[in-house]
Amino acid sequence: MQQRLARGEAAALGELYDRFASLVYSLAHRVLDDDAAADQITREVFGQVWEDPHAYDPKQGSLRSWVAGLTHRQAVHRLRQSGSAELTDGGDGGRASEELEQKVRRASAAARADYIVTSMPAPLRAALELAYFQRRDYRQTVADLGVTEDEARRRLRLGLQLLSTANPPHQDGLSSPPGFGERRR
Repeated sequence: MQQRLARGEAAALGELYDRFASLVYSLAHRVLDDDAAADQITREVFGQVWEDPHAYDPKQGSLRSWVAGLTHRQAVHRLRQSGSAELTDGGDGGRASEELEQKVRRASAAARADYIVTSMPAPLRAALELAYFQRRDYRQTVADLGVTEDEARRRLRLGLQLLSTANPPHQDGLSSPPGFGERRR
């Protein structure tokens, strides 16, 4: 895909868009809580991919993770920009700045949780959806999945462990969650 994009194949961009547009839009919307802004971020992310396909390094992770990371960074940047504009209009800069950073951290964790759920293996996702999102009790979850109680417990435990990584502790409070499509330099 990257090589096709580098050669300027518009069809490759179309395939990439078909594969990841809903992910990009949902992550951007989760951070910004704004349809128009999420649409804009979606266009910007795919524009950035088209303009610089060599920025993706397969050694750093999957194409999906890279696109999600681009989206996350763009959306958080937009959130900070809009928050900074509000800060200059308001009076209490220190408190408002702290509130903005808390909002950015919450949005980042929520976006990461969405990404984790959508990218986890289907058996784990199905177990979590039944038990937590559809409010099935343990026996109903086991029956709906058609697995043993031990297997259902294992799937739920693994799914919850993955979700627990969505909000890691931050030393400075300003960084995005580690591993969220970020490239090490």
